[in-house]
Amino acid sequence: MKAVTWHGKRDVRVEEVSDPQIKEANDAIIRVTSSGICGSDLHLYEVLGPFMAEGDILGHEPMGIVEEVGSAITTIKPGDRVVIPFNISCGHCHTCSQELYAQCETTQVREQGTGAALFGYTKLYGQVPGGQAEYLRVPEAQFGPIKVPAGPPDERFVYLSDVLPTAWQAVAFAHLPEGGSLAVFGLGPIGQMCARIARHLGHRVIGVDGVTARLEMARRHGIEVIDASEVHDVPEEIRHRTSGRGADSVIDAVGMEAHGSPAAKIAQTIAGLLPDAVAAPLMSHAGVDRLAALNQAIDAVRRGGVISVIGVYGGMTDPLPMLRMFDKGISIRMGQAHVRRWISALMPLVTDEDDPLGVMDLTTHRLPLDQAPQAYEMFQKKADGAVKILLKP
Repeated sequence: MKAVTWHGKRDVRVEEVSDPQIKEANDAIIRVTSSGICGSDLHLYEVLGPFMAEGDILGHEPMGIVEEVGSAITTIKPGDRVVIPFNISCGHCHTCSQELYAQCETTQVREQGTGAALFGYTKLYGQVPGGQAEYLRVPEAQFGPIKVPAGPPDERFVYLSDVLPTAWQAVAFAHLPEGGSLAVFGLGPIGQMCARIARHLGHRVIGVDGVTARLEMARRHGIEVIDASEVHDVPEEIRHRTSGRGADSVIDAVGMEAHGSPAAKIAQTIAGLLPDAVAAPLMSHAGVDRLAALNQAIDAVRRGGVISVIGVYGGMTDPLPMLRMFDKGISIRMGQAHVRRWISALMPLVTDEDDPLGVMDLTTHRLPLDQAPQAYEMFQKKADGAVKILLKP
């Protein structure tokens, strides 16, 4: 089959690889019909190379048609249309029983000290072959796959794999008061959906970004925006718009590659030039994140407010302004999305013909799998108005 494989910094290729096979009784094989490129994939493209191996298959936002199931699978069958959550969870262990599916004890990558295994995402999370491919082996298929109706286009459902539950969790973790104000830093795919979900739930939303296409998309969905390329002091502008207090809650949907952190940018660049045996320990134990967005979130939230961090960070000793955080009484929630936890709330919204979350207005580019290298470059450079790219095998 064809698959998108990693070969180094900014070097992804479409290659012929072996077809996946059933290995365990609770496996399934799906024929992929759509697979998104995630902002987290750009971390592999740019920063997290020390945790990759040449030839790793990328991608963790797939959906498709069930081709084959293992002998223990009774919940899905060949021909079913399914979305595959990005985290691999069993559904029955201690943490899964608490709906903490991103911490599944059955698939935890204990040798790395990390949570549940993820599709297509580094040695840190199990090095499981990903879904930017023609076919995908799905472990723990007795629980993971989400059945969706036949008929509507993939764009209506594919974002249940990551974008929608990640955004829903970010808003839930923000603990907004009724009718409260929310600032969303970063209007990429996750930030767009955070903003739309919060607005759908009756909150005032202020979105922050510096990319014209992203700002325009947010405006189309009734989101109040701040153009960070034009506003010198974004937290001050947020306070100005919220009676001088700051937003009730802030979502950081940017993560480790925020602009405006020159020292950490240098650290990231140096780590990317070092041999993997040297760079991996450095990134595991040093402060290499660019914290501009998180620092602005801390500044922009009101006293006693909540920051929900959904952007991915990778450093272990990143400096945080603890005095300011303590003085303001800020609460912080964060973590990988517990995908299956939020599906019951999201499914009625994505199947609603009125499309209340605008899922049909998120994909900006649909490209064949063969064009994955160009798609990654376009997404990384935010070129041609790219907000969300889907690959079609």
